Amino acid sequence: MLNTGLFKSFTQPVVGVALLTAFNAVVPSASLAQGQPVFPSTQPVFTNTQNFPENTPPISPAIQAVDTNYLLGGGDLIRVNVFEVPEYTGEYQVPPGGAINLPLIGSVPVLGLTTEQAADEIARRYARFLKRPLISVNLLSPRPINVLVAGEVTRPGAYTLSLSGGAGNNPGVQYPTVLAALTTAQGVTLAADVSQVKLKRKTGRSSEQIVTVNLKDIIQTGNTAQDITLRDGDTIIVPTATTFNIAEARNLFAANFAASQTTPRTVAIIGEVNRPGSYLVSPGTTPGGTEGAAGGAAGSGLPTISRAIQLAGGITSQADVRNLKLRRPTRSGTEQTVDINLWQLLQSGDVNQDIIVQDGDTIVVPTATEINPAEATQLASTTLSPTTIQVGVVGEVKNPGRIEVRPNSSLNQALLAAGGFNDSRARKASVELIRLNPNGSVTKREVKVDFSQGINEQTNPILRNNDVVVINRSGLARTGDTIGTVINPLGGLLGVFRALFGLF
Repeated sequence: MLNTGLFKSFTQPVVGVALLTAFNAVVPSASLAQGQPVFPSTQPVFTNTQNFPENTPPISPAIQAVDTNYLLGGGDLIRVNVFEVPEYTGEYQVPPGGAINLPLIGSVPVLGLTTEQAADEIARRYARFLKRPLISVNLLSPRPINVLVAGEVTRPGAYTLSLSGGAGNNPGVQYPTVLAALTTAQGVTLAADVSQVKLKRKTGRSSEQIVTVNLKDIIQTGNTAQDITLRDGDTIIVPTATTFNIAEARNLFAANFAASQTTPRTVAIIGEVNRPGSYLVSPGTTPGGTEGAAGGAAGSGLPTISRAIQLAGGITSQADVRNLKLRRPTRSGTEQTVDINLWQLLQSGDVNQDIIVQDGDTIVVPTATEINPAEATQLASTTLSPTTIQVGVVGEVKNPGRIEVRPNSSLNQALLAAGGFNDSRARKASVELIRLNPNGSVTKREVKVDFSQGINEQTNPILRNNDVVVINRSGLARTGDTIGTVINPLGGLLGVFRALFGLF
């Protein structure tokens, strides 16, 4: 019966063509592609170019093939066509176990098979009952794509990705890609090595393929060939970068598969800033709504180190802006350490030094071993420093009390802001400098005043925020006055800070 029907079918042009196509069910395959998306057998994946001798003509990068076959699994809706035996033809939803129940031959496992392989397996089983069975398997409605995204992404984990475009028998259905999976995982972190992303794919019931995807190529050239179409069960691993390139970090931040640019990130900042601590750094205008002098970077709206420093009250006069450290935790449990030279940002406008921060970063502002007065004055005019600092000038000056001065102002400038010495009562040879240290301790020292030597730590030091300068009475004034209060060494000093700055 089959042979007669086959002969009749070949005499009909349309049906004959269909059966000639279906004849591949025996040699070598019995699958027809009607009613399912058609994909190329391979997709190119470009790897890094090797080094070649000088004057060698340029060649295209090596191409690594990735298996794009669709493997059947639980949830797929398929149609099994048994030619010349229409009562055996039907539609089947593949169960989670992967075995469909067919007339006459019973349970047939199709899990992990392509439609062609499934057709071959069904034809082999029907061969016990039919002569030269012609079988085709068509994918009518593919299941959702379940993938695992691990490594340097904001939210690693398992995700179900929906198909787009057509559905069912519509061949316009579009499968999600690597970039879609990374976006669903809320983007890659700034610690990622996007040139070495790994894609693991099952290519059979017990085989696996690992492909390297260079997403940096997409950023630099727009080569979307790297954006591989995903299959159910794929695993995407984004590794941690072993080195940090500050220029590439900004490009990665701007990529559409990076973490959200608008999400606030919590960073810690310690060392020589006026208010060390943890801060929520958000994109937007600079604190106070002004553009900065730091090459415009501080006003660029990016969540950068300079913005974090501003939130922390700006750098102190003791900060070493050439040797900042950024400590960044990674998904692998290690820590990236990045050296930052903000002086280079100020001098040459190298905005790459103003690194974009991410959640969990720690910024360390070290103490300078030597202060250059000229550089300190220049730093005071940038957005890295606060607009003003507060110091207290008490005792024998014309306008005692709390005053505001520019950052990195010297003792001389603070005295002038307070109206200068009270000539008839002040002891001008020396003053007392009281300092509240970051660790909560209080120190007091005597400064031998000599303004003729310029700014220096011994005779005309640079003041810090919340410093208190005490100008004592001259011997003649003490003789004429009655001392009403004896200040104990510590309690009295703390009282001075309370009165002037409302501390403690």
